[in-house]
Amino acid sequence: MRTSRDSNYRVLMYSHDTFGLGHLRRVRAIAHALVEAHKDVTVLIMTGSSIIGSFDFRTRVDFVRVPGVIKLRNGEYTSLKLHMNIAETLKIRESIIHHTAEAFDPDLFIVDKEPLGLHSEVESTLQFLNERGTPCVLGLRDVMDEPALLEPEWKRKRAIPALSNYYDEIWIYGLPQFCDPLEGLQIPKSVRRKMIYTGYLPRKEPADLPASSFTPSKIEKPYIMVTPGGGGDGEEMVDWVLQAYEQDRQLPYPALVVLGPFMPAESQAAFRQRAELLDDVEIITFDAHLEHLIVDAVGMVAMGGYNTFCEILSFDKPAVIVPRRYPRREQFIRAERAQELGLLRMLDPQAGKTAKDMATALRQLPQQNRPSDVIIPGLLDGLESVNLLTRRLVTRERPTVRVAAAQE
Repeated sequence: MRTSRDSNYRVLMYSHDTFGLGHLRRVRAIAHALVEAHKDVTVLIMTGSSIIGSFDFRTRVDFVRVPGVIKLRNGEYTSLKLHMNIAETLKIRESIIHHTAEAFDPDLFIVDKEPLGLHSEVESTLQFLNERGTPCVLGLRDVMDEPALLEPEWKRKRAIPALSNYYDEIWIYGLPQFCDPLEGLQIPKSVRRKMIYTGYLPRKEPADLPASSFTPSKIEKPYIMVTPGGGGDGEEMVDWVLQAYEQDRQLPYPALVVLGPFMPAESQAAFRQRAELLDDVEIITFDAHLEHLIVDAVGMVAMGGYNTFCEILSFDKPAVIVPRRYPRREQFIRAERAQELGLLRMLDPQAGKTAKDMATALRQLPQQNRPSDVIIPGLLDGLESVNLLTRRLVTRERPTVRVAAAQE
């Protein structure tokens, strides 16, 4: 450990962020919790998110943005902004990531979801930090995908050897009684021993960040919050909610619909046109301080991504989840399990999708059980656990060279 600043610790975080808001919002929540709990910790986030500059960051949290890439419908990746091929873009990203790690010299490296990063762009950095004896952690959400789909993907990405060779610990931001994200995969016992369930990552209305600049002008509080997250694949859910308000003009609560910054512009325009004809629906595109708006909601309708699920639990809101099944079954698996536990209600579009079904769900939403009606020990202990785990790793004596764990 560096003797020049023994009383100060640096945490480096990586999030590949090719699409949506999920990864960025998760690492931001962790970063803010770390600096709030530890006055001697500084966090630097490396991300490919195109809208990271829209978010506020606390003191001692900053970010480095690598050139953005986006996944096309055919599964291929392409540069988001630069007129250059994907191989050249990835080479630049890898170089920035590696040199940032070298200059920042972290006491802990936390990678979100992708063990080797996008197209293995983090592998050289992991090798470099391993040689320095820097602890490396992989953070996984509660649900990854159906095992039959995850297994070939992880084999192609050399994920399991990466877990064996490069990582000290694997933090799972959930609980084992809810889901094992690596269920069904052939995982060595040495890797299983690295897995630590933290509980879900709680959210709160930030007191030290600016309040939302948005005030509903068309509807009154309380309202039903409708959010498809980043919005890139949320048209079906928003359309279904609007159909309910169009066909049932006597719904008891108005709707505030947050479309998400990645929803296609033509879809946004079409939804706004429809909402103009409805007195009880107001639409906005994006708000970086969504927590402030959730507080005033009587309930939520959402797609069921990880961060939205954490917000539903944290703000204790009755919720209706409309999960997607493609390209990953993650949201469906999470929503189905949460419904089994009594935490929320799921509406599966594949089981039938009529305006009446949604209107009935919206009428019943405020009378649903709240998540807090179900007692699950440790459910929202995630950030507290991450704080304790981080303190233990950054303060431990580091070996000069790591010995790769043998697979069993």
